[in-house]
Amino acid sequence: MNIANILTVFRIFLIPIFILLFFSNYNNNLLYSIIVFFISGITDVLDGYLARKYNLITKLGIVLDPLADKLMLLTVLGCLSFSNIIPQWILIVVALKEFIMIIGGGILYNKNFVIPSNKFGKISTLMFYISILLIGINKKYGHYLLYIAVISTVMAFINYLLLYLNNRANSEAQ
Repeated sequence: MNIANILTVFRIFLIPIFILLFFSNYNNNLLYSIIVFFISGITDVLDGYLARKYNLITKLGIVLDPLADKLMLLTVLGCLSFSNIIPQWILIVVALKEFIMIIGGGILYNKNFVIPSNKFGKISTLMFYISILLIGINKKYGHYLLYIAVISTVMAFINYLLLYLNNRANSEAQ
């Protein structure tokens, strides 16, 4: 297990910490939980940077990294939805997309075929981070950006699907 993978596992361990802080009775619990969410985001960027810079990319990391992202995002959206801070449909749309991606990723992993993350997925993730931060500051504007993030994540899903179909067509042609 290299440092990039350790950081990814650390992000997974941040999920219950987020939940505990979010539902705590602390003053500013939303702010504290959003800070944990951003620590997760920073470690995500750091582990990706380290993996690429020092050639620490592994199949395990290629699978665990997006899984950690998806689990954290779904946790955050689930908590926000459960608390009626965001509409439930946002959680449903994102959860459905992520569920399909996780199942599809698992199936493709077993076939030794992995679609790595790309700019569309990264932009979508960034938009979610910014919108969730903004919800902590100004819920109205945060909601607007969150709607754009949902559209972005659907577009990223379509892009991944097109990449898969294109690669599959190329494999069958050979």
